[in-house]
Amino acid sequence: MTLEQLRIFVAVAEREHITHAAQALNLTPSSVSHAVATLESHLRIKLFSRIGRTIELTRAGRIFHVEAAAVLARAEAARDRLLDFTMLRTGTLHLHASQTIAAYWLPKRLNLFRAQYPDITLTISARNTAEVCAAIRDGIVGLGLIEGESTEPTLTCQTVAADRLLLAVSPRHPWANRTPAPHELDTSEWVLRETGSGTRSAFVQALHAIGVDAANLPIAMELPSNEAVASAVETGDAATVLSASVLAGRLEAGLLHHVPFPLPERPFQLIRHPERELSPVETAFLTIL
Repeated sequence: MTLEQLRIFVAVAEREHITHAAQALNLTPSSVSHAVATLESHLRIKLFSRIGRTIELTRAGRIFHVEAAAVLARAEAARDRLLDFTMLRTGTLHLHASQTIAAYWLPKRLNLFRAQYPDITLTISARNTAEVCAAIRDGIVGLGLIEGESTEPTLTCQTVAADRLLLAVSPRHPWANRTPAPHELDTSEWVLRETGSGTRSAFVQALHAIGVDAANLPIAMELPSNEAVASAVETGDAATVLSASVLAGRLEAGLLHHVPFPLPERPFQLIRHPERELSPVETAFLTIL
């Protein structure tokens, strides 16, 4: 039993006339009769009574008509829903992004996407870089945005922006008046993001590049958010490294001091699994980026 057979049956049932149904469906009367006969043979029951030159629904036909019409309506609704999905009139964009990106870089891009596709629901989760990579690897979401390098070699990465890390201390810290040499970095306590964050990984790589072992730094606290790290440094005597986007407001207000220690740029990367098909919504977001 096919949807086409149901469509023909419903057309005949509504008109109780083979020729009129054939004209409405743009089919020949013989093909309509054949479809009805095939359906009756499949169901092993008569759906129409032939009375002279007219036909009418049997009791079984009346029962079947209700169900067949409902199936066709449901199929039509499914087709319309899929069309809305492909035409971006409905759907949800799920993204996982590392914290700096989610809080400071991504909102502007989400507003651009929202302006072009107002019917799409946006669901954004902020995680650290390792957690974002794991979510993409496991198929929890299709797209992710991270700072620095992917922790999963199977994922594809595309650089979409660049970010600069800054060394910051409170105005009371000795480094507020001078820039430490690389060998002096272990003379201050540090407050850093947790292991697995893109900020922490980029800082460790930058230290390695200048011959400093990050393991030698006296770490007073490891905190799970940029704001917590910045607040701890602002109210204490430790140093930190965070994104310029995170620190901008506090630096401008004089709550923190930027120590002009040379740190390299790091990329913001869009990541995805190369073997998973992107949805129309995800493809549209890539175009926005």
